Amino acid sequence: MESKKRQYVKRTQKDYSYSFKLQVVGEVERGELSKKEAQLKYGIQGNATICTWVRKYGNLDMDYQIKRKKMKSPEQELLELKQKIKLLEKQNKTLEQELDMTNKKAIFFDMMIDIAEEELDISIRKKFSSNQLKNSQKKKK
Repeated sequence: MESKKRQYVKRTQKDYSYSFKLQVVGEVERGELSKKEAQLKYGIQGNATICTWVRKYGNLDMDYQIKRKKMKSPEQELLELKQKIKLLEKQNKTLEQELDMTNKKAIFFDMMIDIAEEELDISIRKKFSSNQLKNSQKKKK
């Protein structure tokens, strides 16, 4: 039986989650995988995709890290720390935006449930009794 060939599926940057991109970049930066190995392992189609992610989300460009690893002056270390701060601020901003969008979605879904309950005159949300509420709080702890 012949092995099935992978079908070409056009993907975009939006197909990959932020956490997935950070995972791939981390593996590449730690030297666990080369860019080509990561591309094959995760089925990433574009040759420049991982390079773009490393440049965008990585701590530093890999070529820069290799060159500067040998000898670092205090000025160089300060520059690297500033770059890391900029990266962390960028990542923090992205996560805050994602959190804001998630909160807006939760509010929207709550409103939709309220409308559905009102118009259909049915209870959609599960009503907790005091005993159920106490038990669920104990399980969380």
